[in-house]
Parts: sequence; C-alpha cells; structure tokens
Amino acid sequence: MKLSDQEYQELIQKRAEKSPLLKDIAFAFFIGGAICVIGQLVQNGWGAVGLGEKNAATMTAVTMIFLSVLLTGLNLYNKLARFGGAGTLVPITGFANAMASPAIDFRSEGIIAGMAAKMFIIAGPVLVCGISASIIYGIFYWIFLMI
Repeated sequence: MKLSDQEYQELIQKRAEKSPLLKDIAFAFFIGGAICVIGQLVQNGWGAVGLGEKNAATMTAVTMIFLSVLLTGLNLYNKLARFGGAGTLVPITGFANAMASPAIDFRSEGIIAGMAAKMFIIAGPVLVCGISASIIYGIFYWIFLMI
C-alpha cells in the first residue's frame, strides 16, 4: 500500500496520542521549580557551613551536577524526566544528565570508543553553539567597548 505524503500525514494525526498540554506544563513547572528549590537549599547549606557567597555558589553547582549524574546512573533521573518532562532541563542538572546518559549507554563499547566518544553526542552541539555565540558576543563587545 503506497500512501501520498498528505495521506501519510493524515494517518499519523489520527493515530497520534493527544498530549495533555496543561498537565504537562504544570508537571514541568513544579519539577523544574523543585529542582531549583533543592539547588537553593544546597546553596544555603553550603553558606551555613561557612563558605562565602562565591564558594557556596561553586559548591552548589558541583553538588547539583553530582546529584544529577548519580540519579542518571541509578536510572532515577530518567523516571523523573518522564514525569516532569521539560522541567528536568533546568540548565545545570539537565546538562549533566545529557553528558552522563550517553556515556552510560555506550560504556560497553569501551572507555575511548564508547564513553569518551559518545559523551558529547547530545551536549556537543549545545557546546559548539554556546561557545561560538560567546566568542561572537565577546568580539562585538570588545569592538564597541573600544569605540
């Protein structure tokens, strides 16, 4: 049976599950907010131990990355992402998950050909675009600062 492009699109639309948009938005909002609240609590904890503001912020980043990678390794971050959707893409934890997940998936191929090579499969384009944009921004900033 050969379908035209239009017939194929109609077939897909009939069979596709309708996403409960409001529910998904609410879950993403609360899960993302919960991750941020945990980050703030961690930062307050590091501050209470006596670290200065900058050191507490640095240790908070390290702690949140560690927790994200730990939860990814225990396959709990994936379960949280299925429930919270885009809310788990809070920058630092989502990025750590994007780095750890492919590394874990490809560990059977070895350290170099598997983990090291595949670790950047998701995060690589983000890094390239982010670094490129920051370089371009820096050049423009430097040029206009000189004027």
